[in-house]
Amino acid sequence: MKFCTLSLFLIFCSLLPSTGFSQSPPEQFFELGNAKAKSGDFIGAIGNYSMVIAANAENAPSYFNRGFAKANLKDHRGAIQDYDKAIQINPNESLYYESRGVSKSALDDHTAALQDYARAIELNPDQPKAYYNRGVSYAKLNNPTLAIKDLNKANELDPNDIATLYARGNCKQSLRDYAGSLEDFSRVVDLSPKRTGAYGGRGLARLELGDFKGAVADFSKALELSPNESFFYNNRGYAKNKLKDYDGAIQDYNKTLQLDPENYTAYYGRGFAKNKLNDHTGSISDMDAAIRIKNKYIVIEDKKSRKSSKEVVPNLGPLDKSTLDQFRNQIEINNIIIPISNVRAEAYFIRGLSKAKSSNFNGALEDYTMAIELSPTFTNAFFARGILKSQEDNQQGAVLDFSSAIRITENFKESYYIRGLVKLNLGEVNDGCLDLSTAGEMGYQQAYNAIVTYCN
Repeated sequence: MKFCTLSLFLIFCSLLPSTGFSQSPPEQFFELGNAKAKSGDFIGAIGNYSMVIAANAENAPSYFNRGFAKANLKDHRGAIQDYDKAIQINPNESLYYESRGVSKSALDDHTAALQDYARAIELNPDQPKAYYNRGVSYAKLNNPTLAIKDLNKANELDPNDIATLYARGNCKQSLRDYAGSLEDFSRVVDLSPKRTGAYGGRGLARLELGDFKGAVADFSKALELSPNESFFYNNRGYAKNKLKDYDGAIQDYNKTLQLDPENYTAYYGRGFAKNKLNDHTGSISDMDAAIRIKNKYIVIEDKKSRKSSKEVVPNLGPLDKSTLDQFRNQIEINNIIIPISNVRAEAYFIRGLSKAKSSNFNGALEDYTMAIELSPTFTNAFFARGILKSQEDNQQGAVLDFSSAIRITENFKESYYIRGLVKLNLGEVNDGCLDLSTAGEMGYQQAYNAIVTYCN
C-alpha cells in the first residue's frame, strides 16, 4: 500500500548574477529579468534574458536563468536546450548540470538525469539537493537501495530537509523497512505538523507494524487536514477492521465509496465487516462488487459444469455423525482481514463464508473452490472447504482439503484436529488419533478430550 509517488524538487536557487559585460543596457535587462523571475513573471523574464543573449551570445548565466524560467513554465525541453548552451560555455558549474537533470527527470528521462546529477555532485559534493534529486531518480527507476544511499547523504548534509525525509520514508516502505519509514515520517510531522502526506505515510507504516490504534490516529489526523481524501478513509477502515471496530469500519468504507465509487478494496473491507456483523446478504453484495470492479482476472463461472462434489460416506469408525457434527461446529474458521490481491481470491473466500452462514452451501463451495483456483496456497480456503465438505458428508474430500491446508501451513493445529476427527469417523483410528496427538502437541487442548474418549 503506497501513499504517493516521490516528487521532484525544482531548484529554486538564487538567480545567477550577470557576468561578461559592464554596467550597460544588457545588464539592466538581466537584472530586470531576475526581478521578474523572482516575482513569478517567468514569461517576462524570458524576454529580458533573450535580449541579453542577443547582445552577448556567450553569457552562460543568461542561458541558465532563461532555462530556469522555462522550467518553471513546465517547458522542460526548452529549458534543457538553454542548459545545454550554458554548459557548453561553462562546463564547470554544478548548478547547470543539476538543473538540467531536474528537467530531464520531469520528462521521465531518469537515466540521463542520473548522469547530470553525478556530474553536479562531482563538481560540488556538498550540495544536498543534488543527492536528493538523484535519489528520487533512482527511486523512479525502481532502485530504492541506491535511492536511500543518496537520500542518506542528502540528510547528512541537511538533516531538516522535509522533502528528503519524506522521500526516504517512501523508499524505506518499498523495502519493507517500516520501522525506519515510521521514524522518517515522524520527523516530517515534527518539522511540519500540517503535512498531510506524512500522517498518511506514517499510518501505513503503523498498519504494517501492527499498531492499528496508532494507524487510526494518523489517518484521522490526515483526514482533519484533507477531509475528502478517500485513501485515508479506506486505510482507516482497514485498521478498524483489525481492531474489530466493524461498525466504525463500515462508516469509513461508506465514505470511501462516496468519494471513490470504483474502489473495490473498500467493497471488500466493508463486506468483511458486514460478514463479522452477520449481515451476510450485505456482505455477499459487497463481495460481488469487490470481485467484479476493475478485475482483469475475472473468471466467468459456468455453474452448470461446476457440480457439487458431495459424496456420502457411511460412518465406519467410533465417531458417529452426530458427534462429528458437534465437534465440527465448535471449530471457528480463522477469519481476519488481509489485503485483497489483484486476483480477488480473498473476496471469493469471504463471500463463501457468508453464503455458508446463509445456508447456501453449494454457492459457498463454488466460492471456496474459486478462491483456491485463483490462489492455490490459500490455506483458509482449503480449510473452510474441508469443513463444508465434511458437513455435506463428503468426508474423504474433506480429508484431502485438510491435508492440503496442512501441506501449505505445517503448524495448522485446527486442521490436524478436524482431520483426526474425520478419520475417526471413517474408521481410520490410528491415523486419526495421531492427528489428534499432533494437534494437542501444538497447543490445541480440545484434542486431548477426543483422545481420552476415542483413542484408548
